[in-house]
Amino acid sequence: MDYLYTLSGFAVGTIVGLTGVGGGSLMTPLLVLLFGVHPATAVGTDLLYAALTKAGGTVAHGRKGHIDWSITGRLALGSIPAAVITIGVLSQLPKGSNAIGAIVSHGLGFALLLTAIAILFGRKLREYAGKHEDSALRQCCLPKITIAVGALLGVLVTISSVGAGALGVAALFFLYPKLSPVKIVGSDVAHAVPLTLVAGLGHWLLGGVDWALLGALLIGSLPG
Repeated sequence: MDYLYTLSGFAVGTIVGLTGVGGGSLMTPLLVLLFGVHPATAVGTDLLYAALTKAGGTVAHGRKGHIDWSITGRLALGSIPAAVITIGVLSQLPKGSNAIGAIVSHGLGFALLLTAIAILFGRKLREYAGKHEDSALRQCCLPKITIAVGALLGVLVTISSVGAGALGVAALFFLYPKLSPVKIVGSDVAHAVPLTLVAGLGHWLLGGVDWALLGALLIGSLPG
């Protein structure tokens, strides 16, 4: 079974390396549906997997000047506190119950649905944003809106491990239609690292990380 985990890590690592997105929306469903991993364990393990695999991408994007650190910082200003609060709420759920697993399962389904919508209607959203980029709301409140989007991503990613890549990129394309695609992806990848790390460590404190599984996934992701 370990070699299948490693192959999965290689496949997902390759996709993430090429596009900067897809870690959570591919890996977590793969672990749950194909390998039968408990949803809470799959999410916690995938969060740390994403943090480690995207760290290298952040370094590469940073060296090429593909990261807008002001945007990354605004996203993190919303997402990191939201992730901590979400972990705090999950930690208060009754021990020994399946409450966390149920929340994670429903959150995963919701996040995957949002991801599918973002992919299907991404071009139309970008076109709409481009036509309304000079709106009064955007001009006066864009930094605050970015922080709010970060907070929403923080909650969603902490619960489901999905959204730091695909949804983050879609949101940035909508908020910053004039920003180049490489900077959109680079800024999103840079934001995903601290978010998934904080959320993943939170799940570890809740007992939701399989370290052997994480190791097998990482071994596969290195060449990918």
